[in-house]
Amino acid sequence: MTFLDNTPRFMFFTGKGGVGKTSTACATAVTLARQGKQVLLVSTDPASNVGQVFGITIGNTITEIGAAAGLSALEIDPQQAAEAYRERIVGPVRGLLPEAEIRSITEQLSGSCTTEIASFNEFTELITDSSGDVRRFDHVLFDTAPTGHTIRLLQLPGSWTDFLNDGKGDASCLGPLSGLDKQRAAYADAVAALADPARTRLVLVSRAQKSALAETARTRRELAAIGLTRQHLVINAVLPAPADDADPLAAAIYRREQDAIAHLPADLAELPIDQVELKATNVIGAEAVAALFTPTAAPPAAPAGSDAGSPSTGAALTDLIDELAGQPHGLILCMGKGGVGKTAIAAAIAAALAGRGRQVHLTTTDPAGDLTDTLDPDLQNLQVSRIDPAHETRRYREHVLATKGAALDAQGRAMLAEDLRSPCTEEVAVFQAFSRVIGESRRKFVVVDTAPSGHTLLLLDATGSYHREVARQLGDAHFVTPLMRLQNRQETKVVIVTLAETTPVAEAAGLQDELERAGIHPWAWVINNSLAAANPSAPLLKARAAAELPLIDKVKTELAERTALVPTLATEPGAIPDLQALGATQATTAR
Repeated sequence: MTFLDNTPRFMFFTGKGGVGKTSTACATAVTLARQGKQVLLVSTDPASNVGQVFGITIGNTITEIGAAAGLSALEIDPQQAAEAYRERIVGPVRGLLPEAEIRSITEQLSGSCTTEIASFNEFTELITDSSGDVRRFDHVLFDTAPTGHTIRLLQLPGSWTDFLNDGKGDASCLGPLSGLDKQRAAYADAVAALADPARTRLVLVSRAQKSALAETARTRRELAAIGLTRQHLVINAVLPAPADDADPLAAAIYRREQDAIAHLPADLAELPIDQVELKATNVIGAEAVAALFTPTAAPPAAPAGSDAGSPSTGAALTDLIDELAGQPHGLILCMGKGGVGKTAIAAAIAAALAGRGRQVHLTTTDPAGDLTDTLDPDLQNLQVSRIDPAHETRRYREHVLATKGAALDAQGRAMLAEDLRSPCTEEVAVFQAFSRVIGESRRKFVVVDTAPSGHTLLLLDATGSYHREVARQLGDAHFVTPLMRLQNRQETKVVIVTLAETTPVAEAAGLQDELERAGIHPWAWVINNSLAAANPSAPLLKARAAAELPLIDKVKTELAERTALVPTLATEPGAIPDLQALGATQATTAR
């Protein structure tokens, strides 16, 4: 692996959800630890699964990984970080201010903006070595959140530095910005560390798929623009050449992956590139992690019992769509771990409903999502959009200045404009855009391709905070908030998308639990890209298909009210005909 040559102190692993960032980061950490280095592996993903990979509970404290001497791990838990941050602000005034004011301050600090600042402060401490516990590590590796949120995180040191240098807003108040000013030097140090190629290397992880590689190219450009120029590309889970053409699916997948690698975007072709081959089993456990970078000597033998115990024929995605089309309108939220195919499933549902003559608005809340790559925006009955944080923030600022700012004098307007330059403004702007989309579902179908699990939950947290504030102000008066619409099972259908793999199913189950606690009940699960449903015969694919069977059974019998099984296709779903085929594909019984 050339990206391990002359390894700097800090390494960031990023990319589209589901491409194998965590596996690659964990394998790198184990490799360096076995070279005698002291290594700290840090997850900045709200939906971290580093603990699942090693089979231990990690959490928000540095934890030694017993299976790999010299390796420790830390998961930045957004909720724990936010709670500690709130207590640092509220604690000193508890008992000094009236209880009503304490509750008001606590409520102000309950949103996802506070969560972002708190997590960011912990990230900054790790980068700037302000904590004595971190100085002892030779390498600090960051397993980051999916692409769009990583870009956001890595932009924050500069954003907060600019905000403080240009005017501070009202950083001295008791609110989410409290205490930012004293962090000025730490933020500046973080900017310098991120931009120094001798200290920081960025590893872009992708799959051998044209859509994933196109997004990786965009990521390369955006991160280079903020100073992270030392980049490497790892193409993960590449299918080795089949021994023969006996399995048409294996042959098709191999050809399409090799074509994608041969025609890399120009931005990526100039980078140092490593390839990691697809393994027969999921990368779970220290030994499997350690073997990730080692080529397999020979194809695996067909697993014992792989010709029996196949999944029963599952409902096709089109069966779910038929049920949805029985209503005149509604909100459909596609949720799940990054990389499970939410965008393709959301697009297939939207295209199928539009094809049935329904008016449909398809949108995404994923900062890295781009539905224009998937659907023709001119398709009849279908409107395609994206909730773009930059656009929505600009729109929100202009609206506030035109309304609240209209009655202010020049000084007041300047102060308002200063406050609106805070990165926290983005949270409010994105939430308002999300609320507008929810409102549209009262007269048409709105299909939302959501951001990966952890960040979707942060958006729902903002929705819950807004609901609580409205309820507090209006008391017994009648009102309907966005959260109440999400909780209405007649109006909202939540579709959880997953893969038949250990980590995606576990995370999807965790997502379902979080939704249930918020009073939102998932309507259906879609098991996407299932090899077991595609009935492969190539030994490696057959081994992976056999491993899916107990997970498919678990979803169908323990977790989901409705389940659709979508088989692995020979081509990447892209254009309208592909999506229509995806929506109509009937899962077959695997042998």
